[in-house]
Amino acid sequence: MSRLLEEYKSKISVNLMAKLNCKNIYEVPKINKIVLNMGIGEGKEDSKLIEKAQDELSLIAGQKAIKTKAKKAIAGFKIRAGMPLGVSVTLRNKIMYEFLDRLINIAIPRIRDFRGLNSSSFDGNGNYSMGIKEQIIFPEINYDKIDKVRGLDITICTSAKNNNDALELLKSFNMPFKGENIN
Repeated sequence: MSRLLEEYKSKISVNLMAKLNCKNIYEVPKINKIVLNMGIGEGKEDSKLIEKAQDELSLIAGQKAIKTKAKKAIAGFKIRAGMPLGVSVTLRNKIMYEFLDRLINIAIPRIRDFRGLNSSSFDGNGNYSMGIKEQIIFPEINYDKIDKVRGLDITICTSAKNNNDALELLKSFNMPFKGENIN
């Protein structure tokens, strides 16, 4: 069992139950999944860029990433339906908690000029999205072997009913939001 999952089951869920006034342990919000997306706009000209991004995202996530394809043809952007344009991976269970642990404790402190995560990036249903400008903040990526610095989007989907409950859940996992004491 991953370290973060053990901590959630033993300490975090009990503290959240008291803080959020939940009557039942099953009412306590939890993280359902984490989705990583990397859009490759230049992938329409060169398919090797998509494969390279797929390899990098697979290294970061710890599981194989899939290619995402265009749903519609857009003539202005010279895109046809079915053309690969990005890569995506969905993490659940043990791998999800291990990735979250690496993200919070290793990757986020390596971001240049980091001032804290924006606490207003919730969608209204308790899901949090954040963008990363450089994939090189993850220690799995070898800096010498990358061809281009790419960004990625990370979406953390929770079972929280509203943004405040989700914010409390992510704060209890030590996510560094703006306005807090950041180490």
